Amino acid sequence: MPEWRRTRRLLGALLLAASCASAHAADPGLESGLLHALHLKKGTTDRVGTSGKAIAAYMREGYIGKRPEQRFDYTDYYLLKKPASFMGHELVLIEEEYITQYIGCCVSPGAGVTVKVRGNTQNLQAFASAQHCTLTDPVDMQHALSEVAIKARLPQGHYASLSCRERDAQP
Repeated sequence: MPEWRRTRRLLGALLLAASCASAHAADPGLESGLLHALHLKKGTTDRVGTSGKAIAAYMREGYIGKRPEQRFDYTDYYLLKKPASFMGHELVLIEEEYITQYIGCCVSPGAGVTVKVRGNTQNLQAFASAQHCTLTDPVDMQHALSEVAIKARLPQGHYASLSCRERDAQP
């Protein structure tokens, strides 16, 4: 095979690999914005960042839709449309709890994420402990989605949910 063809094939393979890698990793700024929204302000039950701003950034980049898949009680649920990572795991769902109109007891402002676990959840456990969040591991995602009337089929796997709401930060 002539050298120029081999070089062209190698270059094509490298470009394909690079595009596949970038398709599976969201902008690191998106993930850091979401992490910031989940961090706890020292000595309070408030979060450092704003979950709405973090979610809007995912919207702008096309990772989630302009509207949630579902609003159930006080919580918006956003399923990811394209691959993104969160603390080394595959981000599957972002949720935000807030009040727009009182519908009864008991709103607990904040946000949460559900991931398809890659490896183990030690980093999620450490984050949950440090930021006064609740980690639920494992999670039956099909059941969790059906409980809030979301009709979606997710692949089998190990899922975990991290909730960083006001109630999670209570002593």
